[in-house]
Amino acid sequence: DVLGESVAIYNVDGELFATHNICTHAHALLTYGWLDGHVVECPLHAGMFDIRTGKGLGAPITCDLKVYPVRINAGKIEIKRRDG
Repeated sequence: DVLGESVAIYNVDGELFATHNICTHAHALLTYGWLDGHVVECPLHAGMFDIRTGKGLGAPITCDLKVYPVRINAGKIEIKRRDG
């Protein structure tokens, strides 16, 4: 959790990505889903998102996913929320 918001962190070939952890289609945690390259699949209804952009990749997804800038600073993962 980051300031009360559930966030998923992904490591793809050493590059980190962060998204909101809850599927926009139904209340399912993406961290229980499957990651294939840059695509995460929701465990509930198989909706897929591009973790780089948050773009929903077809039905049943109708809303994109929030993404967050992420970096390593002094050995710690830092995530910047859009609201500051």
